[in-house]
Amino acid sequence: MFADLHRPGDPLLLPNAWDHASGAALAAAGFKAIGTTSLGVAAAIGVADGASETKQATLDLAASLVHLPVPISVDAEHGFSDDPLVVADYAQRLEALGVAGINLEDRNQDPKHHADVISAVKQATSLFVNARTDTYWLGDGTGTEERCRIYIDAGADGIFVPGARDDLEGLTNLGAPLNVLFLPGMTIERLASQGVARVSTGSALYRRAIGAAVEAATAIRAGEQPPPAPSYAEVDAYQR
Repeated sequence: MFADLHRPGDPLLLPNAWDHASGAALAAAGFKAIGTTSLGVAAAIGVADGASETKQATLDLAASLVHLPVPISVDAEHGFSDDPLVVADYAQRLEALGVAGINLEDRNQDPKHHADVISAVKQATSLFVNARTDTYWLGDGTGTEERCRIYIDAGADGIFVPGARDDLEGLTNLGAPLNVLFLPGMTIERLASQGVARVSTGSALYRRAIGAAVEAATAIRAGEQPPPAPSYAEVDAYQR
């Protein structure tokens, strides 16, 4: 089960895909589960991340990934609605596709409301709910542990604190697996020693792919050979 992959001290490295080919390639590389990246989904269709404009695109991506031989966890921003029951309905649609987990973010706003969203989703589904708090991402970290406790009490299966990198032991002792975002300077070994149970790459792989594409095109324009890439046949083989 997806939940069993969350082991404090032996963290699940969860790479985040943005389309079918990236997800298939990551699964073929041996990763035990695949997440999605909201930035990658949004940027691929030309809209801003976090603007609640990728509700259908996220469903479409989930539908294309669930055939892979690994659990799929979906980044659903804040649930694409302020109504907990609407978010729960959306979560049910993801679960019906075969999705194993969902990320839901609080955007550093009212923790009581986010707790209501988590509770509604847990009552409606058996998805692994990763409750994200943006206290570090959008603030200075104040109130992180209090928010996490509220979300765990509401039924969250895991807590996600992007931006946190120091003093993680306090967050790993709250009674639910801690997920952090991999940031420059981090190592899996160090995070494991602090009791982290899940490490996400977030938008990093998508951004690196964009950077690599520009680097290759620039090299060709300059009369240079671009770095090696997967072959046409290899990528074509990722089709369902």
